[in-house]
Amino acid sequence: MKRGRGFTLIELMVTVAIVALLASMVMPLTEVAAQRSKEEELRADLREIRSAIDAYKQATDEGRIPRAADASGYPPNLEVLVNGVVDPKSPDQRRLYFLRRLPRDPMATDPAVPASQTWGKRSYESPPDEPREGKDVFDVYSLSEGVGLNGTPYREW
Repeated sequence: MKRGRGFTLIELMVTVAIVALLASMVMPLTEVAAQRSKEEELRADLREIRSAIDAYKQATDEGRIPRAADASGYPPNLEVLVNGVVDPKSPDQRRLYFLRRLPRDPMATDPAVPASQTWGKRSYESPPDEPREGKDVFDVYSLSEGVGLNGTPYREW
């Protein structure tokens, strides 16, 4: 009598159980990898915007951007970093640009919101522990209520 060369139902069930167990172990790792990627993007975007704000302030201090006597020298809004400002020291009135585009907060969930509204803005006059908007933009922060993998809320980055 010849025996068939196939898998028994028990062997198939054991194989499916092992594959399911391995898949359940991999899923949390992919979620952590995705969160880590978004956090790296958030760090890079914050660094880019903050560098542009600092460059604007330096240009103001050098007299390349006119300012009122009572102004801090920081940009009035984030859009001016992209739209640029006229350089009065330039003979042909060239514009100074600080960003090519304003990045979106990667933690923002609504794609319909403009990039400038995805960031929290802190004015020069507001305290660091209670940031609020004002007549200039001294710093930016994420509006996300989430907490990073390091345990620090995104708002405090």
